[in-house]
Amino acid sequence: MKKSGGVEKKRVRRSSAATPTGGRDPNSDPPPKKQAAKKDVFQLFAEKVRDHKDLVSRWAVLQETRVEYFRGKDFVNFLKNHPELKDILESDKNMETEDIANILLEKNLLVRCDRVVKTVRPGKKKLSTWPAHLEIFPEQEFSENDAFFAWTFVKRHPLWQTLLSFCWPVLTLAICLFPVYPHRAKLLILYSCAGILLLILSLLLIRATVFGASYIILGKRYWFFPNILAEEATLRELFRFWPKKDEEERPKWTTRLFYAVVAVLVILLMRHHAPDEAARARYQKRVSNIIDDVIEWSPTLALSGMMEKQQSVVNGTGCSNTSSEANKTRPEHAASPDGGGTRTFEEHDNEVIDEDANEDKQND
Repeated sequence: MKKSGGVEKKRVRRSSAATPTGGRDPNSDPPPKKQAAKKDVFQLFAEKVRDHKDLVSRWAVLQETRVEYFRGKDFVNFLKNHPELKDILESDKNMETEDIANILLEKNLLVRCDRVVKTVRPGKKKLSTWPAHLEIFPEQEFSENDAFFAWTFVKRHPLWQTLLSFCWPVLTLAICLFPVYPHRAKLLILYSCAGILLLILSLLLIRATVFGASYIILGKRYWFFPNILAEEATLRELFRFWPKKDEEERPKWTTRLFYAVVAVLVILLMRHHAPDEAARARYQKRVSNIIDDVIEWSPTLALSGMMEKQQSVVNGTGCSNTSSEANKTRPEHAASPDGGGTRTFEEHDNEVIDEDANEDKQND
């Protein structure tokens, strides 16, 4: 009994001695896994902020790489209007906006950039609000005054984009199988594509006409549908109707007069070289024939045409074979009786006919 009691005391002493070294105090720092999860909080926060539509951002070229960037003052205003996003930071949600941005810079989730062109270009009153070319700023600290910040991590694609990527092979196969579609389906696709193309060209023509008229008459630059040719734009921004504010200097009257004269000359030249009614009819007939050939084509017609062609070829080869066999039975050249060489079959027949005629005369 005493022995077992001594062993239990030794176990208690070993456990108590191992507590300060191997054990963990509940008030101590969390384990490494929790610290790693805490670091991922800022990554999650950065992804949420980047995917949010209210944060105004643009695309630019940074050291030959396209990046998405925003302005410092827009980031501050964004967090003021959406303080609920700070709840993602959990224990750090009460931090200031400047401190949050500095932590994102330390974790290489952001990089501070500066505009490449720092001088006002001729004809403009101030620098561009959103420069197209950026460079890395030496001091990586947050600032609101003319500071740009670019995201450094790859943006995660939503699920619908991933599913849409699998539809591209199906769409490509459907385009390749257009000739075997039913006639009504071909007409529907043709008129739909022609209508969409006509709509796009009409919008571009109206846009250019309004810009040219406002530039020459009023000296203002109004681009309606300003984002219709943008490479990186959402569907909502793509068809924004209202024009941007004209920030450039008003053009001189001599420049406007020059462009007015050029526009008149171009219109007169196009009118002089416009095709007449006969040329237009010929071109329309040629195009309609091409379209009809594409629309009316079907595998049945193609196979029947191939069969007719094959039959004609077979008939032609049969006739040529019979004629060649007949020619082979008749000697093409005959030997001359006097040994003077060869003679053709026609010459031989003519000589035989002459000899028979001479014999008949002698008999008479």
